[in-house]
This record gives sequence, C-alpha cells and structure tokens, in this order.
Amino acid sequence: MAQFPAHPDEITDDWWAHVLGRAPERWRSEPIGTGQVGDSVRFTLEFADGEGPRTLAGKFAAADPTSRGTAAMLGLYTKEVRFYRDLAPQLPIRTPQTLFAEIADDGASFCLLFEDLGPARGGNQIAGCTIADARAVVKQAAALHAPSWHNPAILDLDWLQPDPAAAAQVKALYPQAQAIFRERYRDSLEPHFMALCEALAEVTAATDRKQERVSLVHGDFRLDNVLFDIRGGAEPVAVLDWQTLTIGNGLTDIGYFLGCGIGDALRRQHERELLKLYCAEMTARGVPMSVEAIWRDYVVGALHGVSTAVFSAAFVVRTERGDANFLSMARGACALCHEHGALDLMMKE
Repeated sequence: MAQFPAHPDEITDDWWAHVLGRAPERWRSEPIGTGQVGDSVRFTLEFADGEGPRTLAGKFAAADPTSRGTAAMLGLYTKEVRFYRDLAPQLPIRTPQTLFAEIADDGASFCLLFEDLGPARGGNQIAGCTIADARAVVKQAAALHAPSWHNPAILDLDWLQPDPAAAAQVKALYPQAQAIFRERYRDSLEPHFMALCEALAEVTAATDRKQERVSLVHGDFRLDNVLFDIRGGAEPVAVLDWQTLTIGNGLTDIGYFLGCGIGDALRRQHERELLKLYCAEMTARGVPMSVEAIWRDYVVGALHGVSTAVFSAAFVVRTERGDANFLSMARGACALCHEHGALDLMMKE
C-alpha cells in the first residue's frame, strides 16, 4: 500500500506531483456534500503557468470518530475504494472518473480523488425530486444491475463477498439501534410506521436471511447520493457514495429508492411507471423483466430502507439534518412497506 494523505491538511506538493504529474503553485479545499460517514471536499488548484483554476473533488474518512468507527467495522471504506479503483471502469453507470484511490490496511482511513462534476445540482433527500429526476436515477440503476446480473466475473470478486462477522454484528446491535431510534423519534414518526420498525427489529433479531447472489446492489440508493445536471448540464446524472456496495438483489435498490428516495406522494403517483421503466431498461440491456415478475422483490427490498434509517440513525454522529434525513427515509420506506405488506411477503420466504 502506497502512503497517502488521510486528510486534506496532509497533502504535500510531492503528492500532487505524483498524482497529477505536477504540483500546483497554490491550492485550497472547501467542504462539499452532506455525508455523515465520509467527508468530501472540493479542491481548487492554480498552476504556475497560468492554467486554471482547476477543480477536483476529494473524499476522506469521517472526522467524527463514531461515524469513522462504524464505517471501518462494516468495511464501508474498503468497498468504496475498491469499487472506484477496480469495478467502476467496467460498468456503464455514470460515476466520477477516479484519479487516486487508496486505503489503509486497517480500513479506517482512505483517500479518493475524482474529477469535479460541477456545476451540478445535488440531490436532496429531504426536499425530494421531480419525476424527471426519478426517471434518470432509475435508468442508472439498470446500468448498475444489468451487467452484473448473475455474472460470476463480478459476483465472485473476493472483496465483494459479504462478511459474516459484520452481518452478525449488525444483527446483534440492531435491538440497540431500534431502542435508540424509538426513543429519539417516537414523537415524530407516525405510530403505525414506528410499529412496523418494531416488528422488523424483532424479525431481524430472530432470523438469519439467506444472502441472495443476483447482482450488485448500491445499498444506499437515494437522492443525497446523486448529482443531477452534471458538468453544467452536459450530462443528466451521476451516482456517488459506494461505501455500501454489496451482492444481493438489484430490486433492493429500486425498493429503497422509491421508498426512501422520492417522497411518498411522487411514489404513489408514478410507482408503476417507474417500475415499467426499470424493466424496459433492464430488458434493453439483456435482462428481460416485467413488473409482475419483480413485484415481490421490489416490495421486500423497501424494508432495507427501514433498517438503514434505524441503524444509521443510531450509529453515526447526530445532526439536525441527519434527524430530518432519517425521518424522511423511514417515513417513505415505511409507507411503501405498509401499503404493500412487505413484512408479510418477507416472512413467506
């Protein structure tokens, strides 16, 4: 493993020269994004020959020790670095071009350097999105899932394999997470939605679900992890934040996005349309699908939104925006799951 800066303050002229082929005469960084598990910055670089300023984006481990410890325990930083370094170039989904990707042996610190996709419009989990935005994201989901669908060349990669120890730890900690979530949001989340969260916690603590091996799954496929109108509108969308990448069933991302991501009103109005679009995109990419065939996996997949909201709320640093974000996620995912009977469908497995 090559040495690398674990924080923007550790960057040297020699490192810039190693990565870019020359060092800037001056540079500065400023925070961007709203992530709670990693810290992102925009670099502005000025060179002696007058070129620039040039901007790049960087990502580092979270400064908050709770968020950083959770990410390291679950292997989130390792997955993101390996995705950008090893897998992204093989996939048609639009992600930032990577200039540098390295991680420490203990998985607790890393450095990623990307192209700057700005000017762009950041997705906003709390504000929601338009139907045009939702369509663009659903198309990107198919660009991730179709190439990996039952594809052993991707699904057998060693670093993608689920970690039984991490899964066992999540299961062991889930009752504690639900207790924190209940205490924190009992007066904010609708009672029938909180009851669904409680029921899912009981099932999670008592059962071991079989790991599906169908396709890649982004795992946190929502608006905060998407940029729209990238490069000043030259391209429609890019997908970010690959720390939760895993192997599973791609319909988990679709259930998660329509539940957590777009707001319940938009989901109810356009649910069938967006599912038909996903099926059409997957079919065009060589994986024939119909809404009827994917319905169960889509609905059950939305439960991942509930569990992610509960677990993340408990084990990342608490912020005002974070509270609003996790409530938004839980409310949308619970609405979808409640309407379509997701827990009953899951228990029939």
